[in-house]
Amino acid sequence: MLVDRARKFLLSLLPLLFLLAACGGGGGNAGGNPVPDPGGSTGSLQVNINALPAGVNAAVRVTGPNNFAQDLSASRTLASLAPGSYTVTAANVSAGSATYTATPATQTVTVTAGATASATLAYSAGTFTLALSQVGNTFDNPTFVTAPSGDERLFVVERNGIVRVLQNGTASTPLTVPWLDIRARVFTGGEGGLLSMAFDPDFGRNGYFYVYYTDLQQNIVVERFGTSQLPNVADATSGLVILRIPHPQYTNHFGGLVAFGPDGLLYVGTGDGGGAGDPFGNAQNLAVMLGKLLRVDVRNANAGQPYAIPPGNPYLNQPGTRPEIWASGLRNPWRFAFDTSGLYIADVGQDEREEVNIAALAQAGANYGWDIMEGTRCYGSANCNRSGLVLPAFEYEHGANNANGCSITGGYVYRGSALPELAGRYLYSDYCGGYLKSFLATGGGASTVSEARNWNITGAGQVVSFGRDGSGELYIVSANGRIYRIVRGPSA
Repeated sequence: MLVDRARKFLLSLLPLLFLLAACGGGGGNAGGNPVPDPGGSTGSLQVNINALPAGVNAAVRVTGPNNFAQDLSASRTLASLAPGSYTVTAANVSAGSATYTATPATQTVTVTAGATASATLAYSAGTFTLALSQVGNTFDNPTFVTAPSGDERLFVVERNGIVRVLQNGTASTPLTVPWLDIRARVFTGGEGGLLSMAFDPDFGRNGYFYVYYTDLQQNIVVERFGTSQLPNVADATSGLVILRIPHPQYTNHFGGLVAFGPDGLLYVGTGDGGGAGDPFGNAQNLAVMLGKLLRVDVRNANAGQPYAIPPGNPYLNQPGTRPEIWASGLRNPWRFAFDTSGLYIADVGQDEREEVNIAALAQAGANYGWDIMEGTRCYGSANCNRSGLVLPAFEYEHGANNANGCSITGGYVYRGSALPELAGRYLYSDYCGGYLKSFLATGGGASTVSEARNWNITGAGQVVSFGRDGSGELYIVSANGRIYRIVRGPSA
């Protein structure tokens, strides 16, 4: 009987125990409805976000005591907060061509124990635009700009063989003494010259950087240099030639870019050797390095072995082929760019088509079709064998009186912080068109291109190249000798 009574007593307590358990826990930063603090030692913050259309997420961050940080995409109440001062910061968001700006962009709210504070912000729509802001003075035939990651300097490559330094990227004039001067070894006829440079991924430790130029015999040269004891002057005597590729017949189609991929390997984009229609058939010839994208490992480069062949290169140990080749069938890949979304190769066309090829980062051995095809059309004939060829993800027509231009200038996918509305969009131009356009590619290798847009910028002149600084912001290099940073324009 006593046992039975004890059992009934315990059963009667279960609802109360369940209720007490349900009231436990905080909720805090993890989301859910706020839970009142019976002790009154913490408070709550109600963040109200207004005036965004359905389906558009806000970009709001709340920071506060004890390293508190919480990102919000919609209105929400944050509970169990330590008393103190909290900052609510709202970034611009975009949807289509509209940009939504928050007011106020930043506000400070005090949270007190046992109470709920509130912060309210409202978004208003405007049209996101871009503009150009000149940096530095006028340079002597600039071809490229770049910087090591995180570095505040801007390095300007001039075609004659000089690399200049702009301190903080904003100085009106470059430093008097060049970073590098190799004018005595550079051929500048036709499309030749000092065409680009790339900093080693481990530049902060080893001080290495690589330049792409044409030498006095018209060979394509990739050469490594190191820094000196002076912080803004390289050691011009430290050169180590990595590649020297014969290019004897013509003075055009030298390619022009050297760049490191996310795999830490060095990529080199070479032209087909010049002349109309690839007269020597270099782009489809796997025994030569012209008309190709090359990939080599320079991490242990020395005079005896300036590079190694990465094990994943597609033609390694295949007789009659160059093991340096990563991709073939290119006409003049003046500029290419790596991004988390893939490899973008802007290949200059012949008579009708300019193209952008987009490949997955690990896509080895792609044949982009030249000179069997120009873009998605057969070149020089009505029909051609397209088997095994990779067609471009994006192309446009050119020619006489064509508003699209005459020669594509490839850019980058934007990953900076100053223009979050541009995130993930590939920017490009055209030497004759002088415009700034972009598109969004989705789907990795064989990408689907969407959201094409002309940004209606003016004053760029003939666009020679794009560049990217140490913080990921983008620049346009103009044939008029000026360097322009791409910045936010006035809202319409």
